[in-house]
Amino acid sequence: MSQIPAIELVGIDKKFGAVHANKDINLTVAKGSIHGIIGENGAGKSTLMSIIYGFYHADSGEIRINGNPIAIRDSQTAISAGIGMVHQHFMLVDNFTVLENVMLGAEGGALLAKGVVAARAELTRLEKDYGLDVDPDALIEELPVGQQQRVEILKAMYRGAEILILDEPTGVLTPAEADNLFRILRVLRDQGKTIILITHKLREIMAITDTVSVMRRGEMVATRKTAETTVEELAELMVGRRVLLRVEKGAANPGEILLSVRNLTVKDGRGVTMVDNVSFDVRAGEIVGIAGVAGNGQSELLEAIAGIRKPASGEILLHGKPIGNADPAALRELGLAHIPEDRHHMGLVLKFEEYENSMLGYHRDRKYGRGAMLDLDAMRKDAIEKIEKYDIRPPNARLKTANFSGGNQQKIVVAREIERDPQALLIGQPTRGVDIGAIEFIHRRIIEMRDAGKAILLVSVELDEIRALSDRILVMFAGHIVGEKSAEAGEQTLGLMMAGIAA
Repeated sequence: MSQIPAIELVGIDKKFGAVHANKDINLTVAKGSIHGIIGENGAGKSTLMSIIYGFYHADSGEIRINGNPIAIRDSQTAISAGIGMVHQHFMLVDNFTVLENVMLGAEGGALLAKGVVAARAELTRLEKDYGLDVDPDALIEELPVGQQQRVEILKAMYRGAEILILDEPTGVLTPAEADNLFRILRVLRDQGKTIILITHKLREIMAITDTVSVMRRGEMVATRKTAETTVEELAELMVGRRVLLRVEKGAANPGEILLSVRNLTVKDGRGVTMVDNVSFDVRAGEIVGIAGVAGNGQSELLEAIAGIRKPASGEILLHGKPIGNADPAALRELGLAHIPEDRHHMGLVLKFEEYENSMLGYHRDRKYGRGAMLDLDAMRKDAIEKIEKYDIRPPNARLKTANFSGGNQQKIVVAREIERDPQALLIGQPTRGVDIGAIEFIHRRIIEMRDAGKAILLVSVELDEIRALSDRILVMFAGHIVGEKSAEAGEQTLGLMMAGIAA
């Protein structure tokens, strides 16, 4: 007799207005397995997981946990049913300790002191059983990202999770931290826990999962034993066509220095030095990548060069001329474009329609009108041309930008900046949260810019992306450039440098 599955979804259907997010989804997740779920942006993965965890209610269909039908009304119901979720953006209180975060919402009654003693004992047991070593008295804000993620897993285990959902869990981890996470997940699986892993990284699917299911346009299109499939097959199932899984580029042909950074120091809003005496050059016709774990100064460096953040000291030169005091609008006129790391907060106004975001920051250009009078027809015509060229879906310039998927929102930003034909281009996390089809497209556009003689400075936490696109790689750790490597540098070498260990 076969074992009862940990989770069964039968005919799950969910609509948001005209958008059919989940279409009659059937899914079986075996107990004590690691089950991957992959798909393009907008494929319906997050909606499906949100239904399992009680954020959304399905319009129809049934959820069965350990063979028993259950109505998951909210997250508390899901937790009571043994379901835990580790979100892509951690749900932790920075100025609380590890123990306080683990207990939060599960304090154990009014007598808090008694609850603390019991929680500490249980936390010690969980850490020992699952290899989740972390100091229970450390403040969250003092912990590296990898240990913060362990706290999220401990929170779920503390609440009795037998089924653990992880959403893009390696997005902010070094290669070594990702390997350590995989070790922890294997331990959890081997002790009978069930793991559902949502990721767009096919290499991770192949490395860690037992089974993988593929979603496309709201439907579950395939389930495979991981050992019986390939990266190429999964990519084609996700996108519905053959996908080039490598970046094709010829050798760089660097020319004159277009962008220079000299002894640059940048502080954050609290006065903490985030970029410390950094110097480098970017030449025409080359891509210089900056590798590093998030939070080591890359964001502040990009913002300073883009005119968003004023440097504390040092100099930024474009075509040999200082630009350190110029604002973003002036820099655009000088030929410096910027694709920001956070498209929602710095790249787009989500309440605006697509055509408005398509020219945002360039609205003073005479092609869009003169003075306060904007030519709406010209704006919309320009937006439609970009939509066609960049395959932005749906092809609707009048749709509010919030209603596009993350990958298509990113294409709107990429199209806006690249189509201005800048001399130098700053790119932050070009494919964060973007599906494999859009990644292929964006990478191709970046290489085309390089080959057209543009100077490109690329920041990404995706080491594969840095290695694939860059002609030279600078590694940042704790605000410093700790070394320069060629694009042929090994992942382990770069990973050690990203962790502050000389390599």
